[in-house]
Amino acid sequence: MNEKNVEYLKDQLKYTGFGDALENVLVENIQKGNPEFKLDHEAKYGTDTVLTSLNFKKSEQSDMYFFNSYDMDIQKEGQPVEFSQTFYINRDNNITAKEAYNLMEGRAVNKDLKNKEGEVYNSWLKFDFKEADERGNFKLNHYHQNYGYDLEASLAKHSIKELETPKYKEDLMNSLKKGNIQSVTFVIGGEERKQFVEANPHFKTVNVYDGSMQRINTRESKDEKQTQSEGKSVQKDVKQKQDSDSESSESETKKNKNKKKQTNSI
Repeated sequence: MNEKNVEYLKDQLKYTGFGDALENVLVENIQKGNPEFKLDHEAKYGTDTVLTSLNFKKSEQSDMYFFNSYDMDIQKEGQPVEFSQTFYINRDNNITAKEAYNLMEGRAVNKDLKNKEGEVYNSWLKFDFKEADERGNFKLNHYHQNYGYDLEASLAKHSIKELETPKYKEDLMNSLKKGNIQSVTFVIGGEERKQFVEANPHFKTVNVYDGSMQRINTRESKDEKQTQSEGKSVQKDVKQKQDSDSESSESETKKNKNKKKQTNSI
């Protein structure tokens, strides 16, 4: 058994998000010397059960094994499996298990990738569920840097409390880039409200959901912005009135002083 090869495969499993629970069964299968084998992995994300089959194959020229791909199914509570997706493993552009789950849930993932020339580029990835290849795998759309999606600017259009603190803002953006749907605190009309956001690179925005995970449409988002604007307008009007009252008071005081001087003079 090629020990270096085994250690490399263990690292691949770990960094692809499958942990170390499969290490023993991995070694057992390699010791058997079979030309190819599969390892089964199960994980839970909320109420979803994620079933993954990891595919390994032995080289025809040596004793080395390769982790080539994994097939993922998502089992919703009380529902049949809707579809499966194959994710391929290579040296540079691997998609982790959690990222794969988020992609299959219809969310977008941001990653640094390498092209054929070895140059690093950044891109958002998102499945096109309307287009599949001959194997039934859905097309993965790429939204490159030149596409112009600015996550930070999209978030700034909303009254999200976490954006006011640099550390919370950084954590929020990192979570969204991994494809997560993230809980945040909206401040609307002076009241705090728990809602959820996810990145939407295709439309260069963020999707907003209420506390019950119901999508809030564009109209409601505009109303939120209008409420903020109206709140600022009211504050401005109050300040202007206070300033006006203050000026009137000062003017009245000066007039009284002038009258008093005139009286003393007479």
